[in-house]
Amino acid sequence: MDTPIGWLKIRSEAGSIVELDHADEAAVMGGGADGDSLEDASGAIRQCVRELGEYFDGNRTDFEVPISLEHKGTEFQQKVWRRLRSIPYGETLSYKALAADCGGPNHSRAVANANGRNPISIIVPCHRVIASDGTLGGYTGGIGKKRRLLELEGLDIRSK
Repeated sequence: MDTPIGWLKIRSEAGSIVELDHADEAAVMGGGADGDSLEDASGAIRQCVRELGEYFDGNRTDFEVPISLEHKGTEFQQKVWRRLRSIPYGETLSYKALAADCGGPNHSRAVANANGRNPISIIVPCHRVIASDGTLGGYTGGIGKKRRLLELEGLDIRSK
């Protein structure tokens, strides 16, 4: 899917989204997920594409498309991803606060690693996690994309 922040690869299994990740155009050419046309895509993928379009148009703050994280990641990573889903649209949480919520203040590095392994970006909003000093921190899709997503949600975050 082509979006204002670049191409996204979407994959579904058993009626749920299992992957939403940044990709280059060559990886997703063909108009839909994994090279299929959108007409041939699963209902979950069509719903995801529609909801992402609404999000990027500023008309959606919550996603309803079914997702599945159960078969991915460690128990700790899944705990982090569940917590990420509770960060409201247009708000941020620091890595330090996320670490405190998910295991203790010394878990910041583990939280950052779990963020980087998030298999369903945007819907599981790892872009809403920032450094304690208010700067962006890192982002698997790149800092420019993270900044753009936060700006779309009405936030203006400083660079490092």
